[in-house]
Amino acid sequence: MKNKLRTLIIAALISAPVFIFAQSPPHPNGGGAPGGGNTPVGGGAPIGGGLLVLASLGLAYGAKKVYKFRETAE
Repeated sequence: MKNKLRTLIIAALISAPVFIFAQSPPHPNGGGAPGGGNTPVGGGAPIGGGLLVLASLGLAYGAKKVYKFRETAE
């Protein structure tokens, strides 16, 4: 019984991409003509602040790993 359930779950996970479709992305500028609005074609999402936060968290994580490595090496 356990083997049949495992086989059913694996078959469902393998066949899911055939039946599940993603939505198509919205047209830029709300459906207007390209360049007709004041929103850039790629969207208006700012990435500057998030990039700085991500880099600082990565730096802190790397420093922690180096500190722990040196602490256990002694």
